[in-house]
Amino acid sequence: MSPAASTDLSTRDRVTWLLLERGATTAAQLGSALGLSPAAIRRHLDAMLADGDVVAREQVVRGSRGRGRPAKVFLLTDAARGRCGTHHYDNMATAALRWIARNGGSAAVESFAADQVAALEARCRAAMEDAGDEPLARAEALAGALTAEGYAANASTIASGGQLCQHHCPVAHVAAEFPQLCEAETAVISRLIGTHVQRLATIAHGDGVCTTHIPAQPRAQSGNTATTVRTDR
Repeated sequence: MSPAASTDLSTRDRVTWLLLERGATTAAQLGSALGLSPAAIRRHLDAMLADGDVVAREQVVRGSRGRGRPAKVFLLTDAARGRCGTHHYDNMATAALRWIARNGGSAAVESFAADQVAALEARCRAAMEDAGDEPLARAEALAGALTAEGYAANASTIASGGQLCQHHCPVAHVAAEFPQLCEAETAVISRLIGTHVQRLATIAHGDGVCTTHIPAQPRAQSGNTATTVRTDR
């Protein structure tokens, strides 16, 4: 491989991982983060589009915006995501869940999903031991714990509370057919943060990032934690 080809591959890998971490991102944002000129980042994105590694969509703008067309954002395709994670057993996992659904019904799938995330919850709870009781501080600690588990997560404060984003989902392909996996994970997030949460978007549903909203002024809770999950499927 020539030095030029090696450099292109390295830059393409950096673009891929940045899209994995950030989700939907404009060419300008990518270029700025990677120190590339508009022409250079466009060349890499065009090549990735041609190879089926990224797709381009119009940027969703909430509220008023200026004149002109919205900027395009770029997202990794399922195939590109698959090469970044561990989707080797997706077909077997999906087949197993279909068998469970046929023989045990929806309740059996829900029990299986809850059992699958129980170990993740235990590991994250241990990692969050010193996070305190404040929900947003716990969300930041949870983001770190999830990142260590391969979810490329981050937490941020917004006007209406907080937001936990997961830029990678190891079971996205399976969860696209069985949303019980997402619902079980959302329940875990709610219990670990210690308050009601609302799942706004999921990679399994076709969004670029799994986004969970943590409302401000959480209500005091004891016993079971109420969880709101996305239902527009």
